[in-house]
Amino acid sequence: MSDGTHGTSQAARRPTDAELEDMTPEQLATLATELDDVVLLRNANRWPVPGTRAEKRAERQVARWFLLSAIAALVFLISFLFWPFHYVAPEQPGHLMYSLYTPVIGASFGLTVLFLGIGVIAYVKKFFPDEVAVQQRHDGPSGNLERRALMAQLASAGKDSGIARRSMIKRSAGLAAGVFGLGFGVIALGGLIRNPWKGGDKAQLWVTPWAPANGEKVYLRRDLGISSEEIISNNIEVRVRPEDLDAASIETVFPFRLSDMHDAEHMSETLRASDAPVMLIRLRPGTQVTQRAGQENFHFGDFYAYSKVCTHLGCPTSLYESQTNRILCPCHQSQFLATEYAKPIFGPATRALPQLPITVDNEGYFIATADFDEAVGPGFWERRS
Repeated sequence: MSDGTHGTSQAARRPTDAELEDMTPEQLATLATELDDVVLLRNANRWPVPGTRAEKRAERQVARWFLLSAIAALVFLISFLFWPFHYVAPEQPGHLMYSLYTPVIGASFGLTVLFLGIGVIAYVKKFFPDEVAVQQRHDGPSGNLERRALMAQLASAGKDSGIARRSMIKRSAGLAAGVFGLGFGVIALGGLIRNPWKGGDKAQLWVTPWAPANGEKVYLRRDLGISSEEIISNNIEVRVRPEDLDAASIETVFPFRLSDMHDAEHMSETLRASDAPVMLIRLRPGTQVTQRAGQENFHFGDFYAYSKVCTHLGCPTSLYESQTNRILCPCHQSQFLATEYAKPIFGPATRALPQLPITVDNEGYFIATADFDEAVGPGFWERRS
């Protein structure tokens, strides 16, 4: 039989508040089993004689798992902070270390959690009392009395396991949990340490590699899939002309300066920069286009250049549907209309793709006349648009 609130047995008398306050932790733990209709068939201390060699050996085994977890957490922390993570092209010095960054932090994080979990399970199996219990199933929530009694029961189980006198396990578990928690703190706070506004109006979030410098032209170049050294040594042309694109086509372009022909590293950096990719789109002749206020002169004829970085979460908007003039982001299905200043018309993105002002120089090559007039990529609090 059960009462109307929790289904406790009628044989288990519910104590008054005064009686509850006078109960010892052991009495509360016993009460918890009675209130939950639990019958203990066996409850034996795994180590009735404390301090035996077997018990010490079991304690060292558990502590070993926690120590391994702490070491893995330390490797994760050091790797996250100091391992080289900047992109290095294949066959370039440092590419192996760069390629191992994600596997190392992923493996060390996974081993930290794995060893910590194994240690907890090993501790429970080796030191918690050997107990067999039968409990009747109850429906509905537990009351305050049941919850208080349960907490006392858990405390009693921990006391029976002898955790108070197992300093090796406590120190190793504390070390593992502490280093693991420190790693989580570094992940959470790491992005707040670097000041993104250092440099004022020239801060990294405001300026892209398309920004003019020293009066030098910034050309639109294609990626040929070959190294910068090969381009320089063979004097390969990478700049884009209007006649290179057919109507209703698209090409991804990057910033390029003639001085890059003497600096392979800088040429490669513009390809790696996350805010550099731009979609150069050639619309069909006669396509009706709605210009954004203040950007009427950003295009050249039927050619429009939009940032390839989605304004939702920064994925590459790498798909172009020429029949409908829609730019699609494959990550979360945001869609932007190329004929209306790349404004979002579907999906989670809420802002238009930034437009790069372009023209053609007297040699017939596309150039950027200025940097984007707004920040590229996802939103942040300090955005001006």
